[in-house]
Amino acid sequence: MRITDLLKKEGIELNGPSGTKAETISNMVKLMTATGNINDPKGYEAALTKREQEGTTGIGEGIAIPHGKTAAVDHAGLACMVCKDGTEFDSMDGQPANLIFAIAVPNNADNTHLEMLSRLSMMLMDEDFRKELIDCNDKDEFLKIIDAKETEKFGDEELDIPEEPEKEEPASSGYDLLAVTACPTWIAHTYMAAESLEEKAKKMGYTIKVETNGSGGIKNKLTPEEIEGAKGIIVAADKKVEMDRFDGKHVLITKVADGINKPEQLINDALAQKGAVYHAAAGASKSDDDEGGEEESVGRKIYKDLMNGVSHMLPFVIGGGIMMALSFLIDAGNIGSSFGTGTPVAAFFNQVGNGAFAFMLPVLAGFIAMSIADRPGLAVGFVGGWLAKEGIRIGYYKGKLAFLYSGLDPKLSLVSAGFLGAMAAGFIAGYLVLGLKKLCSHMPESLEGIKPMLIYPFVGVLLIGLIMVLINWPLSALNQLLYNALESMGNGSKAILGLVVGGMMAIDMGGPFNKAAYLFGTGMLASGNYDIMAAVMIGGMVPPLGIALATSIFKNRFTKRERQSGISCYVMGLSFITEGAIPFAASDPAHVIPSCVVGSAVAGALSMVFNCTLRAPHGGIFVFPVVGNWPMYLLALLIGSVITMALLGILKKPLPAEESGLEK
Repeated sequence: MRITDLLKKEGIELNGPSGTKAETISNMVKLMTATGNINDPKGYEAALTKREQEGTTGIGEGIAIPHGKTAAVDHAGLACMVCKDGTEFDSMDGQPANLIFAIAVPNNADNTHLEMLSRLSMMLMDEDFRKELIDCNDKDEFLKIIDAKETEKFGDEELDIPEEPEKEEPASSGYDLLAVTACPTWIAHTYMAAESLEEKAKKMGYTIKVETNGSGGIKNKLTPEEIEGAKGIIVAADKKVEMDRFDGKHVLITKVADGINKPEQLINDALAQKGAVYHAAAGASKSDDDEGGEEESVGRKIYKDLMNGVSHMLPFVIGGGIMMALSFLIDAGNIGSSFGTGTPVAAFFNQVGNGAFAFMLPVLAGFIAMSIADRPGLAVGFVGGWLAKEGIRIGYYKGKLAFLYSGLDPKLSLVSAGFLGAMAAGFIAGYLVLGLKKLCSHMPESLEGIKPMLIYPFVGVLLIGLIMVLINWPLSALNQLLYNALESMGNGSKAILGLVVGGMMAIDMGGPFNKAAYLFGTGMLASGNYDIMAAVMIGGMVPPLGIALATSIFKNRFTKRERQSGISCYVMGLSFITEGAIPFAASDPAHVIPSCVVGSAVAGALSMVFNCTLRAPHGGIFVFPVVGNWPMYLLALLIGSVITMALLGILKKPLPAEESGLEK
């Protein structure tokens, strides 16, 4: 099967309209519907929209490749729209999209669509090919151009053939350059970075082999011999890839976007050995003559390990939190100790929600440890997280030092070490297993098999158990102290706390300040404090909503494209996607960021004053029914958004008519 077999004339529009991203996606759904490949247009549009929320498929260079795999699709297919004047698509490079290829894949399909996405990405990297498609005014000719390019690039090879396209064989000495490209969700970026590096290396006269690590798995895998003989190695990745194989080699580590946008610079830097020397035993890189890049700094490593735990933990928090909140809504008329379980339906939601919540801290610790020490760290981290959750420790019982656990005495009350304890357990477990690996590295090869099956799990669990029962006492005391302090706060103190966490959510909109506030909120959920999470979420909703209101009310302060983007900010703000405000903040930080910070801070403070609570760490307006005191929460959101809007109207000066696109 070839691309032209999947792209029907009914699904092609050669003079599509400009518009917002949402409007463009809607137009692509209409084109796909005309091909007869989908049974539920709304379901397919929902799949495309959900995919865009994970990360834009506007991959730059005027290209967007939205794609969805869903039961709404009967048969795999393509649709294409050419927008000669460009259309908004939230692209990586901030430029409008001229070529939009939509992919539809049924749920039961294999990975053929990933091959399709790979091919399209590679072909569209050719600027002349893109120009031919944009200038074409006949659908038959359009299909011929695509077919000719596919034949030129891949020969007669069809999509369902799993082998990689043939590549030029290197000289006997191996490749000059090796690269790994990888992205956690943006499949096309993996292949575009690979193609960009390959094309640039070829023009510069170097041989290169690129391993792609996308959603379809690892392809074109690098061999030990190739790694040994390479003059330069590039890892352009936004997710964890296998690094131990590069032990002792200079490795240039960067973002996958740099592989697309800066291939020549990366190639020159890699060949000049500017990358840090990677040391597998230490789990981080360190240059012989400098301290290496930001990607492998100690702070960056800790942050990535922590985020690995948090990202795996959040589904348990979200699912469990909403289930528990629903149990309280259902049981609203019940007063007493059985609140939340007074009816069979309420009890069901409560028990399932509590069950999901029970996994939260072990999962956090387990996946932090796994990020540090790979799979052997998972079990050790899980056990450490469970011990932290239960608060099991060494302490005094009836005047004597004893091992304290729930079965010792029904009257014994153990305090959980909470989020802080689980974080500590994860990092301790990870580095414990790394230490075990190093100690066991000198064992005979005949005993290699017992390391992961016996030594790592047994010794690791033993050591984390001994450590956690010792450190749980101070961690539990700290957790209780923090909880008591928050509970004892008056309205004035709570307002200040809400002011701080709400404002932090808007300072960098997804950066370190934002993440610190968000982690504090989720950590307090684990300790049973729900008002901080409410302040955090409302602080993250205000920036895009305030900007959206400003683009609607103060139209002459924004360009036509910004006003179009402002419409999507309504959706992003209501969905708690703070990043929707980033393009506006990047273009005018001096006016936009202060306006957003003030609005978010006020909303966070009001949320605390109104005693609003939130048991789920995400969801935006969709979880408002389970927000404690939601009418006042909605009022706080409105007030914060209006303040941001008003400040933008005051601080931003009106644009000339030719810039704003409005009549004088």
